[in-house]
Amino acid sequence: MKHSFYLTLLGITIISANCSTGKNLLQDIHILHMNSAHTAFPDTARAKGHMYDSVLYEEASHYSDSSVLLAAPRQLQADSTVDLVFWFHGWRNTIDSAAEHFKLLEQFSQSKRNAVLVLAETARNAPDSYGGKLEQPGMFALLVKDILDELKKDSSIPYNCKPGNIVLAGHSGAYRVIAKIIQQGGLPVKEAELFDALYGEIPIYFNWLKQDSTNRFIHWYTSFGGGTAEGTAELQQQLDAQHTPYAKAEEDVLEKNALLQNRILFIHSKHKHNEVINNPDNFQLLLQSSPSLQKIN
Repeated sequence: MKHSFYLTLLGITIISANCSTGKNLLQDIHILHMNSAHTAFPDTARAKGHMYDSVLYEEASHYSDSSVLLAAPRQLQADSTVDLVFWFHGWRNTIDSAAEHFKLLEQFSQSKRNAVLVLAETARNAPDSYGGKLEQPGMFALLVKDILDELKKDSSIPYNCKPGNIVLAGHSGAYRVIAKIIQQGGLPVKEAELFDALYGEIPIYFNWLKQDSTNRFIHWYTSFGGGTAEGTAELQQQLDAQHTPYAKAEEDVLEKNALLQNRILFIHSKHKHNEVINNPDNFQLLLQSSPSLQKIN
């Protein structure tokens, strides 16, 4: 298919998400599980749960999990700083279900980036984009401190190591927590990679792109499900009004240098909402084309 052709031109080997040897792809990463008081939940705004479409999603089952999953390359090279890639899942998912369904750990491992992948739990198996405590000013910076403390305790990074480049990625309803972190998380964010997720918070993304001409934004979106195509058009209109350059591409004819040469890129896919992440492995592709992340030597 045409899509795999441009991946070959980029010199990237993409592993099928359905590969029977998927477990072997994890042998090069070290996986840690931790909890943090500075994740999204529990949070007072969901202490009584959340009502959606006449269904109550109770706190105990959906808004009490503070889990964080870390995946670090076994050959991680961290000295004074370590780069971090965060993934936030969408509605009706968990960090575990998202990692499994979208093969996030496998894609990260195959990207060979010198960074740590972080999956921080938000609303578990609930139709909710609310980012909980991570929407509070400075809370994200405290979460990052907890993560680095865990990595230091595990001897994955040296004692004096600080956060380096931060990349935020996510699917669907993750647009909101990513935007709030960008706006007031307390640490600079270099890249935002959205997968069919631009449902709102357009002014936050627009202002972030205006503030720093090196910030990278990619939205890989579909015409299915409603909302993200409209959000894409709205952001493009705002960029046009400010004469801010960006690029557009169709997934099946994507130019080989589009991801490497454009800091703002909108990629339209003919795939469905849950297929744009690993059909083929587009998360891996974005990591490998990232100007903020280095390849493991």
